[in-house]
Amino acid sequence: MHRDRETIGALAGVKADHERSVAQKTRRVVMASLGVMQEQKAGRKRIRALALAAILIVFFVVGPTVWWIADTLIDEEHLAGLVPQICIWSFLLISALLGCALLAGWLRRRS
Repeated sequence: MHRDRETIGALAGVKADHERSVAQKTRRVVMASLGVMQEQKAGRKRIRALALAAILIVFFVVGPTVWWIADTLIDEEHLAGLVPQICIWSFLLISALLGCALLAGWLRRRS
């Protein structure tokens, strides 16, 4: 007799409201978890892109300047002209700005 009541209740949809609310709650939790995972993935891509940009800046901007300074020092043995001094100061400025940007990114990520 007790089994018949359960069967009739299941067929009539007595517990359907409870099951629907559980399913909706589960769906919300899964969607929130998916959003968090996508956000973390986007953050990793952004960090990777910034690291690549910093490497390219060093390679294409700072590298030739260092090469030119070394070549000038070896070839002419002095840096008395205006152009060499401007290049050295710009090299130091770019290096300092790059270092500050990397430090700021590291501190922001750390906190």
